[in-house]
Parts: sequence; C-alpha cells; structure tokens
Amino acid sequence: MNKKEWEERVLKKALGKNSERRKTFKSTSFPVQRLYDPDAVADLDYEKDLGYPGVYPFTRGVQPTMYRGKFWTMRQYAGFGSAEESNRRYRYLLEQGQTGLSVAFDLPTQIGLDSDNPLCEGEVGKVGVAIDTLADMEILFAEIPLDKVSVSMTINASAAIVLAMYLAMAEKRGIAFDQLSGTIQNDLLKEYIARGTYIYPPRPSLRIIADIFSFCQGRVPKWNTISISGYHIREAGSTAVQELAFTFADAVEYVKSALASGLKVDEFAPRLSFFFASHNNLLEEVAKFRAARRIWARIMKEQFSAGEKAQMMRFHTQTGGVTLTAQQPMNNVVRVTLQALAAVLGGTQSLHTNSMDEALALPSEDSVRVALRTQQIIAHESGVADTVDPLAGSYYVEALTNEIEKGVWKYLKKIAAMGGMLEAIEAGYPQKEIQDSSYAYQKEIDAGEQVIVGVNKFQSEEDLSHLKTLKVSPKSEAEQNERLHLVKKKRNPEAVAAALTAVRAAAENGQNLMPPILEAVKAYATLQEIADQMRAVFGEYKEKIVI
Repeated sequence: MNKKEWEERVLKKALGKNSERRKTFKSTSFPVQRLYDPDAVADLDYEKDLGYPGVYPFTRGVQPTMYRGKFWTMRQYAGFGSAEESNRRYRYLLEQGQTGLSVAFDLPTQIGLDSDNPLCEGEVGKVGVAIDTLADMEILFAEIPLDKVSVSMTINASAAIVLAMYLAMAEKRGIAFDQLSGTIQNDLLKEYIARGTYIYPPRPSLRIIADIFSFCQGRVPKWNTISISGYHIREAGSTAVQELAFTFADAVEYVKSALASGLKVDEFAPRLSFFFASHNNLLEEVAKFRAARRIWARIMKEQFSAGEKAQMMRFHTQTGGVTLTAQQPMNNVVRVTLQALAAVLGGTQSLHTNSMDEALALPSEDSVRVALRTQQIIAHESGVADTVDPLAGSYYVEALTNEIEKGVWKYLKKIAAMGGMLEAIEAGYPQKEIQDSSYAYQKEIDAGEQVIVGVNKFQSEEDLSHLKTLKVSPKSEAEQNERLHLVKKKRNPEAVAAALTAVRAAAENGQNLMPPILEAVKAYATLQEIADQMRAVFGEYKEKIVI
C-alpha cells in the first residue's frame, strides 16, 4: 500500500467517522503535516546534511560518542541576595551532584551600578547576587575548587569587569588562569533586541567584546569568552526559527568584529559558545538544536573559512522560564522534564532545569533539588543518553530540521541585505519580528487555540500556602552597602585613582581594556567606578522605540 492508497482506503473512512481535533496543527514556526514519510525527506543528502557525530556538518552532535563518554554538564543557574547566601547555595548544589556552577547577578551588577547607588534601592540581590568589588567575588567562591569546577556567569554589559574580578580572585588563591574553565555570557547585541541590560552603545560594546576575546585567547585558554544567547530572544516571544536566526546574525557580527580587531578566526572562534531555550514542543526543540549545529558549521566554513574546531557549535540550554505557570505550579515539573529531555535528545553540552516555583519566587532548596534530580533521572534512568542522536532518521524530525534550517537562512539573508545585525537592530527589525510573534502567540492563548494546562483550560482552585518560597532578607541590601563602604574605607585611594585613570585612558586610546580593568579590580575599585570610566568615553545607549 502506498500513501495515496492509504489516504483513499483508510484515512478517508476514519475522517468520515471522526474529525480531527482542529483544522490546522503547527509548531511555533511551521504547519505540521498529518503524516511524514520518505517523501518528506526526499531531498535529504545523508553525507551533506547528516553525516556522523563529531564531523562536519555536526548535525548529529559535536562529539563522536556524545553522552556515552560523558554526560552534559548539569549547571543550575543560581544566585540571590548576598555573596554569602549564594555561596551556600552553590556548595549545596555541588553536594547534590551538580557538575558546574552558573551565576545569576542582580540588576545593579548587570548594568554597572554599585549597590549604594540611589537608583538601586530595592533591587540589590533580588534577581541575583550583588557584586560590587573583588571582596564580594572572594566570598562568592570561597571553598569552591575553581580549578575543578567550571563556572558560567550570566553577565553582559559589565562582563569585562566581572571577569576581571573572577581572575583576580583566582590569582589571589594561587590558581593559574590556564586552570580556569567556564563562560561569560558577554552577548550585548541580544540585550538591545530582547533583554535591556545594556550600558554602552553597540559599537563600543563590540570593541569591549573583542578586547575580551584577545585577552583570554592566550591567557585563559579554557574560557569560553562569549555565550551567544538565543535564550532571551525566545523568552521575549520569538519563534524557534527566529531564536536561531537572530542569534546567528548576532554571532556573525561578533566574528566580524574580532576579525577587524586583528584576531584570526581559528584563534578565537573555537571558544565561542551558544545558549538556547528549550520549550514545550519537544520534537520542534530537538530539530532546532540539530539544525543549529548544521547552520553554524556552514556559516563558519563557507563565510569565514574556519577550521573544524571553530565549526563545532557547543551550547548550553535552559528550560523555558516563560512557560512556567503560577497556577498549579507542580505541573511545571512535567514541563521542565519535557524541555530537559528535548535538550538532551538535541545534544546539549550543559543544561539548567528551572524549578517548579520560579513563577512565584526565587527557587527554594527543595524545588532546586527536584530540578537537578530531573536531569539526573534523564541521565541515569531514561536510556536516551545511551546512543548518539537517537531521533535521527525520524521522517518528522529530519523534515522539521530541514524546515527550520531553511527558515533561518531566509532571515539571515534578509538581515545581510540590510547591512548586518547592527543595522537591523538600529532599524528595529528583530525587535518588531519578536513583538509580532509574541502578540500572535498570546492571541492564540486568549482564543483557546493554544492550551496552557491550568491557565486557560483544566483550571482548579488550589491552596498554595504549603509551598515554602524563598525570600531575600530585607537586611541583605543594608548589609551589602555596609560591606561596600568598609571596602572603600580600607583600600588605597591613590592606587584606585591611578587604576581608574588607566582604564579611562585605554578606552580613549583604543588599547585593550582588560589589563587596566584587571589592575583596577585588584585595587578594589568598585564595579560602577570602573564602568563610569567607560561611560565617560563611550556614552550610554538610549533605546529607540519603533512602532
């Protein structure tokens, strides 16, 4: 029986008795066909499009054995209140079997303001840990073996300063830079598109990023100098295709900027990493991750003539924060499990699983333990890590992988025609595309076309008083400011002034900013004092509202 015969003899009769649930089905980006068969992948070239894991185009994974050799890094995102409180949470997570750290910083730290700035009142330590000086960094990582544990830091506009604090702290502990492994997010372009924690305009921001690339290339060889983030683009409301397209358009700008600064592609590009979201449509997410590897490999090979290591796209995944619901929060355990499974089936290198109570508050110890156990159960009990790329060959997954790739290239060509991502951002193009997608999705929810269990269907009255949510102590902000004032009192003011002058001179003269920033943090200059030297030279970015 062929497909046409099946449609005539079997399908027509079935549809005559029972209609389908709705007229159209779709992923976030494409209509979903009723059935996928060999015709759906007729144009798939095995060698060109799939190949084998560990070789170009890396569709099937960046390592030949993937999780048969080593599991992904289980890296729970954490940080709140003071450095002491966050340090306790990190040590707890490591005791529970976490294999890497991921640091969340509060909003003042993210935008280069000290905790005692009047603008920061009420925000200190609320969505992450407050870091003002090297003294905070020393407390944050006390008793943690930095030469054995990799550390990811979600920091962008002030990434150069925070990285310098981390390096200075390690140096004081006698740990060589070449023993440190980890990542700074350092992705400014997505801030202008989707998140908003920027300081300087785009062009000087690209210069700082290139300075970090150059500084770390020889001195901190195991460090990933950027984590190019689609996560925040997706959280802002993009489709899966837009998440990849805008992320890769940003990445192309970073590569061009580094090349323009005199770096060679195979010197810095192997340390580029990516950060993606994993949402609820399991098979679309798997296809997205597979397509992403193939697209990046082709960009690096065809556009930049990069070697094999630079073609390999390594990425961290976080489950979808915006998919979590305050209603029936236990349901979030199921959502996170599906999203984590998609990331693993898609071949992620590291993974953060959100906690069930994060739509209500910062995660408690109990909920973060369940989130970590979710990863451990997938790793050790599900069997999906026992073979490489287990969904390869699925007609649907392969067809969707192809469709996502085609959709991404369409966006990339349009952005290139606009002059590149900087010009596209200045014109408000990616921002508008994301806004339109987010609006369309919300309309589907409001109309009941998109079911959110417990929200617009299957609602129930519930008592959440038994949930123990975490709250940052109201004393935390005052204690942070007290420590900051004590550091300022004890430090050498002449050394601080000289170090800050050197930072400003480097900003003005085009010198690499990392060496003077490193000296400034060693003198216990504050985050804002250093950022202000660059503000004076570069100015601050003001968002353009595009309607």
